[in-house]
Amino acid sequence: MTIVPLIFTSGLASGINAYAVVLLLGLLGRFAGAESVPAALERTDVLLAAGALFLLEAVADKIPYVDSVWDVAHTVIRPVAGATVGALIASTDPGSLGEVAAGAMGGTTALVSHLVKASLRMAVNTSPEPASNIVVSLAEDVSVAGLVTLAIFHPWLAASIATVLLLVGVLLVWFAINRIRAFRARRRERRAARAAGAGAGRPVSGGPVPRA
Repeated sequence: MTIVPLIFTSGLASGINAYAVVLLLGLLGRFAGAESVPAALERTDVLLAAGALFLLEAVADKIPYVDSVWDVAHTVIRPVAGATVGALIASTDPGSLGEVAAGAMGGTTALVSHLVKASLRMAVNTSPEPASNIVVSLAEDVSVAGLVTLAIFHPWLAASIATVLLLVGVLLVWFAINRIRAFRARRRERRAARAAGAGAGRPVSGGPVPRA
């Protein structure tokens, strides 16, 4: 059952950068002799396409707001990629896990991690400077590369780390949402206080005319 943690980890990584997952798995299978990598990912055309798309995402993912648009466009692509990779991995070991179950696991994990990534990147975009986007994007790229490589040689360790990262990501999203809600509530209170102050200082018109 060593493919189960590999499917889980590759699914989580696909939700962050699906093209990097396909590219890394293909390279590891083709040049490092990783037996758990399906032959379909080792094909030259697949590697070239994944490499080109990875470079495109590497640029788009580091530009504020462009990264959020890119994430929206990949809301379907990343889960589908996670499901496809999971099913292909399961096909290399037919007696371990069914391809449908593997696809469901990879796709669901990819969808959850994608939603976490997209939510956090939207929060990062509230920062006025672009450096934070670049740092976060580079950290994501390094994490994906490290997790996928580790999953090939130490699948259970990689799955454990991936689980921790996913839980931390969910907590960060929850924290960011609460912070945004609190900020909006304070802003509404300040606006209401300014409106009340302006109303109190406004002269009252339409009163009785004093007699001479």
